Amino acid sequence: MILSPCSHEKEIAALLASGQCPHASPAELRAHIASCRSCAELALVTSAFRAARTTAAAAAPLVSPGILWGRAQLRRRNAAIERVTRPILGAQIFALLVCIAVAIGFAASHAAQGLDWFASLSQIVRSPSTDLARLWPPTLAGSTLWVLVPLLAMVALLGGVAVYLASSEER
Repeated sequence: MILSPCSHEKEIAALLASGQCPHASPAELRAHIASCRSCAELALVTSAFRAARTTAAAAAPLVSPGILWGRAQLRRRNAAIERVTRPILGAQIFALLVCIAVAIGFAASHAAQGLDWFASLSQIVRSPSTDLARLWPPTLAGSTLWVLVPLLAMVALLGGVAVYLASSEER
């Protein structure tokens, strides 16, 4: 079976492209479309594609190019911020670990003195005279540790504030 093109196919295709076929076409072409299988399929497929295109165009309104450009700029900016903040997050974690290590080291090195101080507190409570100078731990009375403790606390506090401020700026 050899398929030969219909002699009216080009004419019908031109009418379909202009939107005049099959409703506004001459009666003889409508009769030909009804009798010719090739032309009937051409008209059916073309009208189906036109209806699908109309439906798709109505369903998806086009977004302004300015909005698309703005979204692309926002995505690019967010990606750049993410690349920049990765090392900052590492520095924050490192600072937090250093503060924790200093606190653990300080607590471990002064645990014995703290226990001695608690023992001396129990003696102070038992004695009738309350001398405020006796409340100060005896091992710290003559040392400069009373200056070092607030200094370390201040460094830890400032480190925490710096970590907080660095993490709040990225949001």
